[in-house]
Amino acid sequence: MSLPRLALVPGEPAGVGPELCVRLAQRPRTDCTLVAFADPAALQAAAAALSLPLNLLHEDQPAQAPGDLPLRMFPNANAAVFGRPDPRNAGAVVGALLAAADGCMRGDFAGMVTGPVQKATINEGGIAYTGTTELLAGHAGREVVMMLANDIVRVALATTHLPLRQVADAIDAPLLRRVLRTTHAALCADFGIAAPVIAVLGLNPHAGESGHLGSEEIDTIIPVLEELRGEGMALVGPLPADTAFLPGKLRGFDAVLAMYHDQGLPVLKYSGFERAVNLTLGLPYPRVAVDHGTAPDLAGRGLADPSSLEAAVTTCARIAVLRSL
Repeated sequence: MSLPRLALVPGEPAGVGPELCVRLAQRPRTDCTLVAFADPAALQAAAAALSLPLNLLHEDQPAQAPGDLPLRMFPNANAAVFGRPDPRNAGAVVGALLAAADGCMRGDFAGMVTGPVQKATINEGGIAYTGTTELLAGHAGREVVMMLANDIVRVALATTHLPLRQVADAIDAPLLRRVLRTTHAALCADFGIAAPVIAVLGLNPHAGESGHLGSEEIDTIIPVLEELRGEGMALVGPLPADTAFLPGKLRGFDAVLAMYHDQGLPVLKYSGFERAVNLTLGLPYPRVAVDHGTAPDLAGRGLADPSSLEAAVTTCARIAVLRSL
């Protein structure tokens, strides 16, 4: 069977994304082939800063030696400067993401791996942007779920980049049904888990304390869990968030559904930030991203850890193979 072909988008050209891609190109891969969607000058500048070889190839040429990287060019409007994101390059950043998504939708690529972007810089460049997850969901016309994962735990999110004041109003029965069904389907199809067990966190402290600390568990979460259990899903909860992540409990779960961003992600990042990845569940193709920011203070200094990008590529390749079976 041929190796899956993945689109690789470095993200913000003034951040660490380009140099992480250069590091990725230094060893041959046995799980996939990669095509970068990027500005060639930004990649070459990163390679020079790291004193590493880089040989940019036409996207149809195979990588055969350390430093080889097939490329589809997306030139920046202005030359990227390490540590100084430029709003004038926002169009190239978003254009590369959308072109890679187009390629995945056409079937030219089996999946997509993305580096970190600078949301504020893209908005300053005149492009309304809440995140790559939301961008790709809109492009594909799909409702999606954000999941972050490492070797210890998988955390799916009922709500993502939403102010805390708005979270309780956003969590209703249709949302929870969709998120749990999407997460369950992805655990089966993308992770090969035949009968996944999902732990569902409560919204309130102590999962509402039988209604004394909030009624969302009784009014919304518990009825949805009972409904979906009737469809055959193995759902545990709602659980208090402060004890659900204890190692003894986690061993019995294939994923945890958190009600909001900072309820579940601090635990995941503490447990293994370097190898964590960000997955977009529900797209018609696998999309896996790094679980860190652009780190402009590290850009061009050779200090950025490539572990998350390596994990993202490995994860995306594995999912692509499972989806092709």
